[in-house]
Amino acid sequence: MNFNKVILICCVYGVISGYSLYPMRVFTHEEATFAQAITVENATTNPNPARMPTRPLLQPQQYIELAAFLRDTYSQEKEKWPKPFLDEGVPHEELSLVHEVLPRSADRPPDTKEQRDLGKLLFFDPRLSRSGEMSCATCHNPDLAWADGLTVAVGRHRRLLKRNTPSIMNNAFHSHFFWDGRASSFEQQAEQAITNPDEMNSDPELVTRRLNRVPRYRELFNKAYGSEDIKIKDVLHALAAFQRTLISSNASAFDRFLQGQRDALGDAAVRGLHLFRTTARCMNCHSGPLLTDNKFHDLGLSFFGREREDLGRYKITGNPEDSGKFKTPGLRNVSRTAPYMHNGILLTLDDVLRLYNAGMPTLRPTNEQSNDPLFPKKSHHLRPLGLNQRDLDDLKAFLESLEEPRRRISPGLFPAITDGELADEE
Repeated sequence: MNFNKVILICCVYGVISGYSLYPMRVFTHEEATFAQAITVENATTNPNPARMPTRPLLQPQQYIELAAFLRDTYSQEKEKWPKPFLDEGVPHEELSLVHEVLPRSADRPPDTKEQRDLGKLLFFDPRLSRSGEMSCATCHNPDLAWADGLTVAVGRHRRLLKRNTPSIMNNAFHSHFFWDGRASSFEQQAEQAITNPDEMNSDPELVTRRLNRVPRYRELFNKAYGSEDIKIKDVLHALAAFQRTLISSNASAFDRFLQGQRDALGDAAVRGLHLFRTTARCMNCHSGPLLTDNKFHDLGLSFFGREREDLGRYKITGNPEDSGKFKTPGLRNVSRTAPYMHNGILLTLDDVLRLYNAGMPTLRPTNEQSNDPLFPKKSHHLRPLGLNQRDLDDLKAFLESLEEPRRRISPGLFPAITDGELADEE
């Protein structure tokens, strides 16, 4: 490989400095340092610059050489990886394998196998809904990466809800649940879904009464919790215990690359990995083993003042600074969880990447909205990127490399519902 060519390519595509540098020529160390400083200064003083010029395309052979250089670079220890493009104050949590040990609070004993197995039965049992037609798996389908593949969730009586169904995979590592973070535990999340009048529309008394009438459930709860008297807290705990088992297998192409299989990623995905960490600025929000910061950000999609308005986190905290903010989703298996965003407005990864490349929508207040404290403020991490189509294709290839091999999950064989069992309680 021609080393001078590699240096040229790397200067243009940010391997050395972490940024796209123009024009296409070899930069001295001083020039590269100055260009990087100017880029950082402009990014700080002008968080929403005008449309960036599109990065120049390379020749086919140059893309091959760049991929080979990056493959060598990212096959080293992470300490030797290029520094990611992070805004001031953003902590550096490197992309990595999912933790092998499940975190749990000190005041919660480990879940038992009996509790996890019972939770799986309950997860698929429609007895938990008032109509007897919906279960947890209605919206969190294991064949759809524990989401539902719909633009927005469908509730009881086929009512369209307001938000897209997020996957529950790896939620065991999270501290907030739902797009607006209104639940702080699996148990709270389950209870809110069960009792929400637009979702399962049930209540604790109805759920426990139904389950207590089933001899098989009384037997299973006795084994799991030491009592045949079924209580709602044990129902919620069992559901949580099962969901805590839904953890990534560290078997995606990217995981295998991290474990030393140099050829696990194709050339496009290797280039996409580098773009993800640097020029595309993705690690400002998507970092760590789950590729999320577990925080809330405004992406300019709140539809403020319009029919589809959704102010997200603000509705939970009451803090105007949270207006329009939604939780950052993890990106593992992201290629299987379309549509995207809290409202399911983007149908494909291509749509997502194009909109991020444009800097996401910027809302402009009307005269009436100019002094409204709830007018959303788009995240300062977002700005036009100037990526070319090859860059976008490479980023997509990297995101697709986060998909894990599909595992067949057999639905829990919950006790059969007999004719008329639920008729008097719908």
